[in-house]
Amino acid sequence: MCTGYQAARKAGGAFVTKTMKIAWGSLFVGILVLGIKALAWWMTDSVALYSDAMESIVNVATAIAALMAIRVAAQPADATHPYGHHKAEYFSAVLEGVMIVIAALLILHEAWQSFANPRPLDAPLSGLAVNLVASVINGVWCWILLRTARTERSPALAADGKHLLSDVVSSVGVTFGVLIAIMTGLPWIDPAMAALVALNILWSGWHVIAASLSGLLDESLPEDILVELREVISDQAEGAVEAHDLRTRQAGTATFIEFHLVVDGAMSVDDAHVICDRIEAGLLERVPDCVVTIHVEPEHKAKHSGIVVL
Repeated sequence: MCTGYQAARKAGGAFVTKTMKIAWGSLFVGILVLGIKALAWWMTDSVALYSDAMESIVNVATAIAALMAIRVAAQPADATHPYGHHKAEYFSAVLEGVMIVIAALLILHEAWQSFANPRPLDAPLSGLAVNLVASVINGVWCWILLRTARTERSPALAADGKHLLSDVVSSVGVTFGVLIAIMTGLPWIDPAMAALVALNILWSGWHVIAASLSGLLDESLPEDILVELREVISDQAEGAVEAHDLRTRQAGTATFIEFHLVVDGAMSVDDAHVICDRIEAGLLERVPDCVVTIHVEPEHKAKHSGIVVL
C-alpha cells in the first residue's frame, strides 16, 4: 500500500503564515469597525444602526474563534491525529453560524421594542457618515478575506468573509432605510430596517452552518473534479490492470484521495510502487497538497469496473 502520510504533515503547516496574518487582520478590523459603528449608534440612537453595531460584535467574537481554529488546524499530523487537525476550522465556522443566529434574534427583539415605542433620531446624517466609513472598511476587508479563503482553501476565512459580506449588504440597507426615515418622518422605518437586517443575518448564519456541516460529514469532492481525477489515474496507471473504489473527502485545507489499484500478481513491489508514485505525482499536480492513499491488489481482486487503465 502506498500512502501520502508526509503530505498530510506538510498540508498542516504550509498555509499557516498567510492565513494567520489574515486572521489577526480580521480581529483588528473587527474591533476598529465595532468602535466606529458603536459611535454611529451612540450619535443617532437608531435601532437600525444598533443592529449594525451588534453584528460587528459577532464579527469580533468569530474572528477570535477563527484565529484559534486556524492555529489548531495548522498543527501537522501526529501519532494521535494521523490525518491532521484540519477539521478544527469547521468547528469555528459552525460556532460563527450559531453566534450569527443569536445576534439576529437579539436584533429582532430590539427592533420590536423600538417599533412598539418609536423614538426620533438624533444627528442622523452625521451618524450615517460615520457608519459609512465602517462599511467601506468592511467592504475592502471582505474582498481580501474571500480572495484569501479561495487561494488557501480555508473554511474559517471563507465563513468569516461570507458573514462580513452580509454585514456590508446590511449596512447599505441600513443607510438607505435611515435616510428614508429622515426624509419621510416615519419613525417605524428605522426598526423595520433593523428587522430586515436581522433576517439577512439569519440567512447568512444558516448558510455558514450548512457549509460547515458538509465538511464535518466528509463530503466528497465535486463531480467535475472527480472526473478529472479519474482521467489522471487512467493516464498515469500504465502497467496496472484497473483502479476502482475511488473515494475522496475534504477537511479544511486538506484533500484526501483513496482508491484500489489492481496489478499483475507477479509484479514486483518496486514496479508497483513506481506506478503509485507516478499516479500520486499526477494527482498532486491537479490537487496540490492532497494526501493520496493507494491500496495495491493482485489481479484476482479486479472488479472489472471503475477506472479503465489506458
